Amino acid sequence: MKLLEKAGMALLYRLDPEQAHGAALRALRSGIAPLPGCVTSDRLRTTVAGLDLPNPLGIAAGFDKNAEVLKPLQRSGFGFIEVGAATPRAQPGNPKPRLFRLTEDQAAINRFGFNNDGMQAIGARLARRPHDMVLGLNLGANKDSEDRAADFAKVLAHCGPYLDFATVNVSSPNTEKLRDLQGKEALSALLAGVMQTRAELERPIPVFLKIAPDLDEQGIEDVAEVALTSGVAGVIATNTTLSREGLRSKHAGEAGGLSGQPLFEKSTRVLAQLSTLTDAKLPIIGVGGVGNAEQAYAKIRAGASAVQLYTALVYSGLTLGAEILAGLEKLLERDGFDTVAQAVGTGREEWL
Repeated sequence: MKLLEKAGMALLYRLDPEQAHGAALRALRSGIAPLPGCVTSDRLRTTVAGLDLPNPLGIAAGFDKNAEVLKPLQRSGFGFIEVGAATPRAQPGNPKPRLFRLTEDQAAINRFGFNNDGMQAIGARLARRPHDMVLGLNLGANKDSEDRAADFAKVLAHCGPYLDFATVNVSSPNTEKLRDLQGKEALSALLAGVMQTRAELERPIPVFLKIAPDLDEQGIEDVAEVALTSGVAGVIATNTTLSREGLRSKHAGEAGGLSGQPLFEKSTRVLAQLSTLTDAKLPIIGVGGVGNAEQAYAKIRAGASAVQLYTALVYSGLTLGAEILAGLEKLLERDGFDTVAQAVGTGREEWL
């Protein structure tokens, strides 16, 4: 982390976490945030679900909920960016405070509840996106929707023309009963509608399914079966957890989804299980607790074709991406891998 970034992070820590997030986005828009530009190499370049990535490290949904800082993120060094979640209609989300730093645990708890500007406003920003980036949108459902399953397809139909990929998010713990859509029958029906909408796009794009880390063994098996038969391009494993095991922070009892370091092992085990159940026939994007090169590499060896992070940026800043990628390149070279793809799944057994 550079001196300017350290100073900026120190100032952000003095603010309420949600205010600090807004300030970070304003810093990106203003151009004062240090950005490394494109980070790539022959070893780091990879292809996931037909997407050509300069490197396998992405920013997860939630950092840029409303697609407000696409141009700066294009220069952030990350191989792909996911924005959102977007719902058909704008909604304020849950009451504040709804974001908490768990500094002792290098973690965060949020209960945002899909606060966003809605697909009309977000779609207008996506239409002006830089084209030399790989950009995805997390699809969500309105809290008061009469047909939540239809909401996902509605957002895809509106925003799909401006995207490189989309993610069906049925795993946020902050919209009541949303996770019920991960059940086998409900998920199959929901994805059928989304995939029909995808087929009707002028340029069909890969659709990923994002799952929770709190599924039991049968739930993971059901997700694997549905993913293999529904036509989705891959799975993102995982979203935040409701578990509070081992936390030390005074905010440990706050309601919402836990992200960051405490999620790493739990999410990586789900990733490895899913990779085994799908027999590596579907690419998996690993997310949850990634804060350094070793953890990104562990996700890849557990079965992830690419990796995402978000919470670690709260503690280490945006230049963390380039630092992780430099370390990942060295780890791949150390172990004799010429490409990221060669390393995928080579350490899966360690997590089963």
